[in-house]
Amino acid sequence: MIKVYGIKNCSTCVKALKWLEVQGKSFEFIDYRAQPIAPETILTWAAELGWAKLINKASTSWRGLSEEQKQASTDTEFLALLAEFPTLMKRPVLLTQNRIILGFKPEAYEEFFA
Repeated sequence: MIKVYGIKNCSTCVKALKWLEVQGKSFEFIDYRAQPIAPETILTWAAELGWAKLINKASTSWRGLSEEQKQASTDTEFLALLAEFPTLMKRPVLLTQNRIILGFKPEAYEEFFA
């Protein structure tokens, strides 16, 4: 089962979901603003991908943080930021069994599902 974590009104998430539908992929969408992700799950993703990829530093949410908040460097600090500002996470996060991909680019999804 494919799980897609994102925010329902995020344009990138909408594009990813439409791509999956057109491809006939069955998936479950989890809006992590409405259903916060367990810290253990986020830590698993961070261990695999790294915080540098998981946190979207190009987002308006990131630009709105204080300089002190932007200095986060530990799991605890990043988890606290994501708890307060869920839109800091790059989205969507797509999982299939033991594979994960961040963001959405049609060519990356094609390769991921090849």
